[in-house]
Amino acid sequence: MTAADRANPVERIPLLLPDMPRADELVGLLREIDEHRWYTNFGPLARRFEAELARGFQAPCPLAVVSLANCTLALELLLAACRLPAESTILVPTLTFVATGTAIRRAGHRLLVADADPLSWTLTPDIARAAAAAQRIDCVVAVTALGCPVDAAQWDAFSEETGIRVIVDAAGAFGNQQAGQRIALAFSLHATKTMGIGEGGFVVSGDREWMERVRCLSNFGIDPGDFKVHQAGTNAKLSEYHAAVGLAALARWPERAALRRKLALEYRQCLQAHCAGIGFQQRPDAGAYATFCVLLPAGADPALVAARLADAGIETRRWYYPLLHLHPAFADAGTAGKLASSMSISGRLLGLPFHLDLDAGKMERVARTLARVLREA
Repeated sequence: MTAADRANPVERIPLLLPDMPRADELVGLLREIDEHRWYTNFGPLARRFEAELARGFQAPCPLAVVSLANCTLALELLLAACRLPAESTILVPTLTFVATGTAIRRAGHRLLVADADPLSWTLTPDIARAAAAAQRIDCVVAVTALGCPVDAAQWDAFSEETGIRVIVDAAGAFGNQQAGQRIALAFSLHATKTMGIGEGGFVVSGDREWMERVRCLSNFGIDPGDFKVHQAGTNAKLSEYHAAVGLAALARWPERAALRRKLALEYRQCLQAHCAGIGFQQRPDAGAYATFCVLLPAGADPALVAARLADAGIETRRWYYPLLHLHPAFADAGTAGKLASSMSISGRLLGLPFHLDLDAGKMERVARTLARVLREA
């Protein structure tokens, strides 16, 4: 860095900035907690939050929602509520965040990794069928990669046809992913998600019995009928304070989602105008996304590109890298077929700054800088 650079530092553009309800949006809800003097253990705000979440889905049947402390615990409890034998085989895309794998491992099961569709970057029912035809699979955990929704109706049909339970790790797909009748979805409400509450998550399904087992397991496994523990659970309940933030976040959701949709469209147009050769995930334009990733041109070194962008004050991240089965903790995972698409995507994927503090000038700066770095690299 030169003396001129030190005298005129470049404004940093962060990768993510949480978009949370402000204090004045919470005051009335916090006063309700004061009045109720009920702070956790399925309190009135948590129940109201669940009801409002359920109303936000379009589904072929009535839905049940259970709010939870985070999405990783949501996945663990969904698996536990399946009551599978220990060391069951769980099919999962290798193109995913590590939490998908840790939830499966902590639930006591084996990972079997599969490839992702080269366009949507998600595990599809057709990929799962091919894997199930080759070996026994006890459960499938599909993933809404980078918030891209999967087809709930197709996964319902897969589950009915095969008898295999299907869980969707929909951590980053709030507002995008629709529910089904047989499948269960797990959503994250982490601060970095499109609708964040700090820490939190929830599960939703048309299978009400499955959801009630999750609720029981989230309270140590205490059966509300006889107050005995028939299956050991954990403490994964959502507090009333987090539910208050959730209710405030839901109230502002339509406006914030619209802003994200507009921003993503403008960002893509800006990048396409400046950066020839980059690729994009095939995902619905109507979605509201928490991240914005691009596929670098073949041959580009993502680590080098990221380092050069960092030098220019632009923060990036290599999402889904390394692939799940390449982490030491999951090195013993089985493999269902070739992983060519996942290897190609992971080796070229780079997350760019994306948050509601971005303006046209910052997007232009990211696009122009990325174009320059790619030319030089």
